[in-house]
Amino acid sequence: MPSTITRLFDFPYYQLEKYKLNKAFTSFKDNKWYSITTKEYIDQANQISRGLLRLGIKKDDKIAVISTTNRTEWNIMDIGILQLGAQNVPIYPTICKEDYEYVLNHSGATYCFVSDTAVLEKLNQVKENTQLKGVYTFDDIKSEHHWSDILELGKDESNQPEVEACKNSVNPDDLATLIYTSGTTGKPKGVMLSHGNIVSNVLASEKRVPLVSGNSQALSFLPVCHIFERMILYLYQYCGVEIYFAESIEKMSDNLKEIKPHVMTAVPRLYEKVFDKIYGRGADLKGIKQKLFYWAIEIGLQYEPYGANGWWYERKLGVARKLIFSKIKDGLGGRLDLMVSGSAALQPRLTRFFAAVEMPIMEGYGLTETSPVISVNDQRNGGFRVGTVGRIIDYVEVKIAEDGEILVKGPNIMLGYYKDPEKTAEVMTGDYFHTGDIGEVSKDGFLKITDRKKEMFKTSGGKYVAPALLEGVLKQSRFIEQIMVVGEGEKMPAALIQPNFEFIKDWIKRKGHAVGTSNEEIANSEIVHNRIQIEVDNCNANFGNWEQIKKFKLTPDEWSIDGGHLTPTMKMKRKIIKEIYKDLYEEIYRG
Repeated sequence: MPSTITRLFDFPYYQLEKYKLNKAFTSFKDNKWYSITTKEYIDQANQISRGLLRLGIKKDDKIAVISTTNRTEWNIMDIGILQLGAQNVPIYPTICKEDYEYVLNHSGATYCFVSDTAVLEKLNQVKENTQLKGVYTFDDIKSEHHWSDILELGKDESNQPEVEACKNSVNPDDLATLIYTSGTTGKPKGVMLSHGNIVSNVLASEKRVPLVSGNSQALSFLPVCHIFERMILYLYQYCGVEIYFAESIEKMSDNLKEIKPHVMTAVPRLYEKVFDKIYGRGADLKGIKQKLFYWAIEIGLQYEPYGANGWWYERKLGVARKLIFSKIKDGLGGRLDLMVSGSAALQPRLTRFFAAVEMPIMEGYGLTETSPVISVNDQRNGGFRVGTVGRIIDYVEVKIAEDGEILVKGPNIMLGYYKDPEKTAEVMTGDYFHTGDIGEVSKDGFLKITDRKKEMFKTSGGKYVAPALLEGVLKQSRFIEQIMVVGEGEKMPAALIQPNFEFIKDWIKRKGHAVGTSNEEIANSEIVHNRIQIEVDNCNANFGNWEQIKKFKLTPDEWSIDGGHLTPTMKMKRKIIKEIYKDLYEEIYRG
């Protein structure tokens, strides 16, 4: 059993040696929570390895896994695959069937494990166009091969020495996984990450996680096909954290109350929704209770770490925590002492508010190509600063190029893009990876992201506009759910805005405005438009005349993954959004 971890499948053995958890993983099935021990986790992973060997799987074979929800089976499969020197190819369940086909063929996957009927039906439409020899399901689906068939195939332990030989032949520099980026344009790219890439990131990130090792619980629900959550799951295993898989996003609130976790990870969109629900509770209160509630919210939105606001603010914060915030925290389980955010920019107002509630969100930064963490905030040792993505982790070096682009070097940098040396060369200068993000590092080491290099554009007047700066300010408004600044080659910047329909419906009710509450009526309402104009005017006051938003249009529908507006990691598909709303765009510039 390894005291030193160099490959991903070393993590469970390390956990067995150090913590020996009774509840390593817990999933919800048939109206019950089912847990497995660390020992059972390893035993089943070895069964999978033996079964896969009997199927003919060998080193460097590719096995795809597509799961709608995070679950224990995914992690058992992951270790079972990796121990053989084969590669796990996770696929986003929400991408279209054509992208399923592309990823399966590009990776050369020979077997595929899927979670449920919805994924299976999509896969079955393209399966014949791929090299797949077999498909297995995690759910019990009539007339389909079940993943337990592989477990059964591996019950006979006579080929365990062969598994051990495979494990011993895997080196840290060997390819562990292909992760296909969701991509805002073009076909997905297969990011090649080695065992060493991800292991180095786990070990360096662990120093920023103030968990009680061997005595903490985590709730997991972000897609494990994304390297952010996957790395976090390895990190939890390394720290001896019990992992509970949420039933679904919809059930997350119930699961938080039931499990009472100490930590969870999420994307900013989810924290936005949690905040909106908390804020919406005030509408149901009356009189002094309502005034006190909204007073506490405003106190929370002014929060600064380490008592920077002075003793009088801290006094008021203490009152708000005792009377209001403690109830909010109890409503989310009562023990949620740490939340982590990644994948997209987190609005500073959310950072402030949740820290005030004593459920701090530690924002980090990284990319799939960097395994993923480059930097992350940490409340300890003065390592938390609102509006930044924290200090750079150990063994990773950041350099700011002349044009402001963030360049990164370290053991976490990918091996390259699979079967695409040209695209790999485009993002590498020597050992430095070009992130495509613009940023700056403060004198005391805090990294701040200011824009996305490829998204900057020039107006017809020759002036450069950084849309992410404008979008970041305006997304702090509770009236705005999504915003995309446009204007490349046009005379002025403008914006397409998806209103926060849920919040605005509550606002209409509170204010008694004579506005219909359908999305269409809200988007076409002059009252709503004028209220959002105030938000835009406040934002514009912080920018030069050439970069101010001169016009905007409200969209009548919600931007979503299924609608094609967003990638599976909730990033905007700018070209597609512009095409979807080309009529609104034309009204802005030609109307």
